[in-house]
Amino acid sequence: MRCVIARYPFDLIKSEVETQMEGIRPEAATGACVVIGRKVFPVKQVGEIITRQDRRDFTAFEVTRALTRLGFTCHTAPPETPAARSESYPTLG
Repeated sequence: MRCVIARYPFDLIKSEVETQMEGIRPEAATGACVVIGRKVFPVKQVGEIITRQDRRDFTAFEVTRALTRLGFTCHTAPPETPAARSESYPTLG
């Protein structure tokens, strides 16, 4: 799929993005994020890897739009994990 990120055209394929992200450790996601495989990556980290550009050259929205069009699940904030959810509620006992 052809998309434009930071005014540069890219031909992205979902399987190639998945391959590029294999073996990459996700950074702590605090804002927009994407689920690739079973890992949650910040979209800026993914954008930097797939475009080989500095993160300051593009916006999270540009990468989120491209990844969504490829079929990835994107979130505006990191999804809550079951462990974090149970810690946020007091237990009755």
